[in-house]
Amino acid sequence: MSEKQRRLLLDAVPGSQLVDRQCASGGEVLELVRGGCDVLLTFMVPDELLQATPQLKWIQLISAGADHMMKGPAGNGVVRLTTTSGVHAASLAEFAIAMMLMHVHRLHTTSRAQYRHQWLPAPEFMKTADTLRGKTLGIIGYGSIGRELARIAQALGMDVLALKRDPTVLRDSGWMPSGIVGDPEGRIPRRVFAPEDRAGLLRESDFVVLLLPLTAATRHFIGAPELAVMKPNALLVNVGRGPLVDEPALISALQDKRIAGAGLDVFEREPLPTESPLWDLEEVIMTPHMAGPFRGYLDLACELFAQNLRRFAVGEPMLNEIDWQLGY
Repeated sequence: MSEKQRRLLLDAVPGSQLVDRQCASGGEVLELVRGGCDVLLTFMVPDELLQATPQLKWIQLISAGADHMMKGPAGNGVVRLTTTSGVHAASLAEFAIAMMLMHVHRLHTTSRAQYRHQWLPAPEFMKTADTLRGKTLGIIGYGSIGRELARIAQALGMDVLALKRDPTVLRDSGWMPSGIVGDPEGRIPRRVFAPEDRAGLLRESDFVVLLLPLTAATRHFIGAPELAVMKPNALLVNVGRGPLVDEPALISALQDKRIAGAGLDVFEREPLPTESPLWDLEEVIMTPHMAGPFRGYLDLACELFAQNLRRFAVGEPMLNEIDWQLGY
């Protein structure tokens, strides 16, 4: 942690004690907290955490997702849990757009041709290349990332549809970094769908981006029935969680060319097994679960953490606190 980050946190709660260490294992986390702590900023949460520090009251995760916590030591709700939801708004929104641009401008095929020292003839792209302008984007999960994605897509001339758990609540009260505009009032989408109506969004969309948290309700949210109603020219982008998609069903749809392609940063098993057919499918753009990290990530995480420290100290509701019933 930098001196600037330390000062930001210490200024949030004057008189507090701050101990920081870069931990590479759960054992190192346990060693760090064994003397006792009230609040923990971490990504790793070992099973023995509460035995090591029984007085722990709150965990601030350095991640937007909390699915890895649901069965851990804090999964019973004894310890309060908050996430860094919102920190990824710009990076993941841009990443999804980048995958869409790669697909329509055929950059993945030209990149592969470069390694073969192959010059692809330009007339070939008259039949395959396209633009995003005028296309329909379906955003599944309309939180901070989805709203920034919608803003960028609208600026590129796209029609936007969205899906959220409660489509009657359009305003977003989640945390966003300063300078990120997004769509706080939910005015950009032409229509907002409920989860049970997802087939309607899928039928209309040329691009579908998955941004849902992983819960029991969202596991395999996109399976064979959903893939069957997608347009044959549609691109499915998953930068949320791997198990949101039924991977064998997706592979089958891609092999049979029932959808045009997929942009995947997350997978059901990670690292992706070397025998997975996804490695060799021409219309799959793959990255190794790296859409989230960026320079400055910890600065934003500490900015959010400092705000929560102030709220925690005076008993105010904290930002991004997990609802244990919903799982996020």
